[in-house]
Amino acid sequence: MEIGSKLKTARTASGYTQEKVAEEIQVSRQTISNWENEKSYPDIVSVIKLSDLYNISLDELLKGDVKMIEHLEETTNIVESNRKLLIAVGVNVALMILFILFNSLIARNKYLIAVCATLAIVGTTTLFYQIIKKF
Repeated sequence: MEIGSKLKTARTASGYTQEKVAEEIQVSRQTISNWENEKSYPDIVSVIKLSDLYNISLDELLKGDVKMIEHLEETTNIVESNRKLLIAVGVNVALMILFILFNSLIARNKYLIAVCATLAIVGTTTLFYQIIKKF
């Protein structure tokens, strides 16, 4: 059984409406609906609150749901997230240094300008993506 159906079953067995659950754990009713329909997944803090509210164990809620476990691992793996961010920063700094060092060579060749612009856009986009992912 997936997390969405487990959450819905636990909610109905506890006699709660989506509105009441949302109020209790301080999220929107739409968020509860999205979790139950597996359009999105709750974060670990919300899973703990739901476990307490429904009076069921975390093991019972999470066991067997591979997608939910992967989601929790991805969202709570701070070391991996920081590593990716540091790599993105390092690549951008290295590109900036290379662009400065080889400025005169790059400026004379329109193909090098295009390549450098593409690298700069990809590098900056990757950096912004990693920063946004942190929040």
